[in-house]
Amino acid sequence: MMNILGTEQSSPLRRQGPKVSGNLRGTWAPAFAGATGLLMTSAALAAPITSPDRHLSVDIRITPAQTLEYSIQRDGRPVILPSRLGLQLEGADLANGLSLAATSPVKQVVDDYELATAKKRRIGYRASEQTVTVRNAKGQAMDVAFRVSNDGVAFRYLVRDAGLPDKRFVAESTSFRFDAGAKAWLQPMSVAQTGFANTNPSYEEHYQREIAVGTPAPNSAGWVFPALFRTGDTWVALTETSMDGSWHASRLQSDSGGGTYRLGVPMAPEVFPGGGLLAESRGTLASPWRVIALGSLATLVESTLGTDLAPPAIRFDAALARPGHASWSWALLKDDATVFDVQKKFIDYAVDMHWDYTLVDADWDRRIGYEKMAELARYASSKGIGLLAWYNSSGSWNKTEMSPKSRLLTHEQRVAEFARLAQMGVKGVKIDFFGGDGRSMIQYYVDIMKDAAAAGLLVNFHGATLPRGWSRMYPNLMTAEAVRGFEFTTFEQKDEDAVAPHAAMLPFTRNLFDPMDFTPMAFGDIPKIRRTTRNGFELAESVLFLSGIQHFAEIPEGMATAPGYVKDFLRELPRSWDDVKFVDGYPGRHAVIARRSGNAWYVAGFNAGEQALALDLDLGFLQGRTGQMIADGEGERAFAQAAVRGGRQRITIKPHGGFVAVFK
Repeated sequence: MMNILGTEQSSPLRRQGPKVSGNLRGTWAPAFAGATGLLMTSAALAAPITSPDRHLSVDIRITPAQTLEYSIQRDGRPVILPSRLGLQLEGADLANGLSLAATSPVKQVVDDYELATAKKRRIGYRASEQTVTVRNAKGQAMDVAFRVSNDGVAFRYLVRDAGLPDKRFVAESTSFRFDAGAKAWLQPMSVAQTGFANTNPSYEEHYQREIAVGTPAPNSAGWVFPALFRTGDTWVALTETSMDGSWHASRLQSDSGGGTYRLGVPMAPEVFPGGGLLAESRGTLASPWRVIALGSLATLVESTLGTDLAPPAIRFDAALARPGHASWSWALLKDDATVFDVQKKFIDYAVDMHWDYTLVDADWDRRIGYEKMAELARYASSKGIGLLAWYNSSGSWNKTEMSPKSRLLTHEQRVAEFARLAQMGVKGVKIDFFGGDGRSMIQYYVDIMKDAAAAGLLVNFHGATLPRGWSRMYPNLMTAEAVRGFEFTTFEQKDEDAVAPHAAMLPFTRNLFDPMDFTPMAFGDIPKIRRTTRNGFELAESVLFLSGIQHFAEIPEGMATAPGYVKDFLRELPRSWDDVKFVDGYPGRHAVIARRSGNAWYVAGFNAGEQALALDLDLGFLQGRTGQMIADGEGERAFAQAAVRGGRQRITIKPHGGFVAVFK
């Protein structure tokens, strides 16, 4: 439910005359812009927009150069320094020569919703909202809507001008300027049409950690969302949400001189064949919400802004939107395991582990076939397991050959293929190898989710973009990759060597707002790779990483090496969470997070460092309760179990190790 509460409902915008009387403050320059007589100003709104708890405030102003800018303060201290706003469309420059036309009353946004694939099930969003209208010298108008909540700021552009029937994006002036002393944790965007079979970009690079703001990206493609910063004692995460297919997905530009990060656009090849690259609309052109989560590190880890600003869900049978855990052969056994007998074995493995799904990966149509796949689905269903099937999304935009391929490119193809899968008893699809972030490719994602929902199928995107709030908009979207996940550690030793600090970045960045299919956890050997993480680290990922369907990489032989109490932990592990508490952590170094399911709290942590890490943990919210902890034992592959109490605890985590603790 969403309500906008406020006054002056019959007059949504207050029109500003040529003189200021209370609604604006600042210095007005007695100069005119061209023949229109628009006053050239340096003026801010009469009062900043503030968060409900009054700790955050946003100032918006027209500069003497007739541009629009904003700044953000936390407890009176600057966080985002004065930064540009504005759009350029074909036939309309809405970034320069601007004057303030109107401001709306400040209204209170109240939105309560439920989400089964996030860090919290029941979520309440409260924010102050105000819309600013500006006009250019031609009289063309643009609205900028701002929302300020206790955990951050968001804004979006809306162009409704009837004089522009075809609204086509050209460029965006949006920027985020940080103090020169700030630090950044950023993942480079990969260059389109590079990588395996020309499948980039797929958000599958390692983060650069704690770099100086202004450091250029390693290539012209820029930096991905979410982008993490620290300025003073304030942490900031930048992202966007609410992608409906009318707008391209954005990123941060490579050049950020002076600590100013500007929004960038996809590269030319990132389109569906014959489709458009950049945003356009024949009606209202509405951008995604640009999200600036900010506060303490705990505030960011506990924030739900990435879905708070997404539209409500489309209609989908709640009984089908079932989060769960899945067995999966491909992670360690690769293509040769995609045969009937092995997949049947993995269904039995899921039964033994009390899991919910089995994923059958690439080339199942050629190695197993549709008829035998239907037989597998029937067998799985008889055991209470849902079968998931892999698909190749691509047409001509990359050189991949894995199949089923090119069967989802049109609405008619999807309707037929999804109906066939539903009739076979398949519960969901994993769709791989998308082509980037252009508007037409984003529309392709949206069309797939809608058509899959109509067929009652769950969706997992791989080789894909960041979901950007889609898990709320489309409840059949269970998870998405968009991460350099576990599979990369099975390809090359250098990725395995880097995996611990990489994994310790993810609760603070990629997995901050959107479900993430990292496909975690191995206790045994990785073929041809020397594993660098301890088993406690691997087990902790099962709690620290959020995914609507968690696909576990471990195979039956590796799971057989784990003690019974570890298997029981994984059998009983909740499929979704009711609440979250940040306990301790630092991006790229370590993380300790608590998650609640019903009355039970699960506390998990891992240490990415090369040395043992001693932590004084405040578990005061568990005062008086006793739990069971599973941690690393002696040796790199050993587990140990012990009782643990709530309250203040001193815990030492072994190098590349971790723990889980359950308080019931």
